[in-house]
Amino acid sequence: MWEVHKMVGVAQREHSLGEKVVGGIVGGVIGGIGFGILMGLMGMFPTIAGLVGSTSAVVGFLIHMLISVFIGGTFGLIFGSVSTQYPRAALWGLIYGIAWWILGPMVIMPTMMGMGPQFAAALSGPMLMSLMGHMVYGILAGLGYAWYALRLLK
Repeated sequence: MWEVHKMVGVAQREHSLGEKVVGGIVGGVIGGIGFGILMGLMGMFPTIAGLVGSTSAVVGFLIHMLISVFIGGTFGLIFGSVSTQYPRAALWGLIYGIAWWILGPMVIMPTMMGMGPQFAAALSGPMLMSLMGHMVYGILAGLGYAWYALRLLK
């Protein structure tokens, strides 16, 4: 179904659900690589691998990228309609990255590892570095989504 909107004098069509998910996955891969570089420099992949009982950096990187693809796909579903312009996409991505910083390293990951939520550690050095990485991820994922979405409009 094609729906055309007038925004700032430019006709845009509403993207399908599938297009939003694919765009989100594209953004998620871009954000995942960017964040992955930071994680690699900080030696975080063995910790991520611990989610599946491994200490392998390669396993940690693969898990990180799978998570990045999932989070990117959900970004497309949730924010796709408002993320077809670069500034908006970067802002929504930033917000989404911060939300996943709270959900991921403070709630989901420590709970999966038997430690429970780690809100008390939010202002520790490692958690602040994680916040920075999640913000980078979110901005890159948002921009990657917008790049993909704008290609669909041509």
